[in-house]
Amino acid sequence: MATWLRTSNPVLKPDAFRETAISFGDTMTVSGTVNKTGVLLLCAVATAIFSWQRFVTAPESVLPLILVGAIGGFVVALVTVFKKEWSPVTAPIYALLEGLVLGSISASFEASYPGIAIQAVGLTFGTLFALLLAYTSRLIRVTDKLRLGIVAATGGIALFYLASFILGFFGIHFRAIHGSGTLGIVFSAVVVVVAALNLVLDFDLIENAAAAGAPKYMEWYGAFGILVTLIWLYLEILRLLAKLRSRR
Repeated sequence: MATWLRTSNPVLKPDAFRETAISFGDTMTVSGTVNKTGVLLLCAVATAIFSWQRFVTAPESVLPLILVGAIGGFVVALVTVFKKEWSPVTAPIYALLEGLVLGSISASFEASYPGIAIQAVGLTFGTLFALLLAYTSRLIRVTDKLRLGIVAATGGIALFYLASFILGFFGIHFRAIHGSGTLGIVFSAVVVVVAALNLVLDFDLIENAAAAGAPKYMEWYGAFGILVTLIWLYLEILRLLAKLRSRR
């Protein structure tokens, strides 16, 4: 199997498109995936605005929204991964649920650091468009070494977060890394870079999947994968900005 079918995004993994390649009838296109990504972003923004407004008027009321969004989003994401043909329905539902979480979290950060949310949004989309331009102009070429490095780094970050979560129940916390000290800021900056580079792998996978003739519904699945990476990137940028602002 071709080497391009590799990415560290758990959603846009090799088998996601391999199983559906060479389709008959309407097939996946890059432009179609871009359009679907736009639809998912609008869905997420709509519910994010709703939960943001709820936080402003009654902060205590957003906890149920966060729980519904986080748990529901996780369940819907799993369904989407295992039932890709359902993605035209499940991907928008996932975006709506995640918007509830993003709006609540963003509003809470905004309360402590005014202006931080719009900065994080601007940096997230600025990174997206900059990397898309670099990829389409071939300033960034996806090689086997680049794939391996990004996949390894992403796996290491995931394992660290999982270990931190589990060890936290035993009173073990990595305060130097999660705090606003120099080490914590450097760590967050590295995670932001790794998250951003995952977008490049996503672009490469989607482009080649479209060329391979994946079925039309995989446009929604590809958009879903891009959204997962963007959410991760946004949250990491938000965390990095908060650390930087807390040092002032």
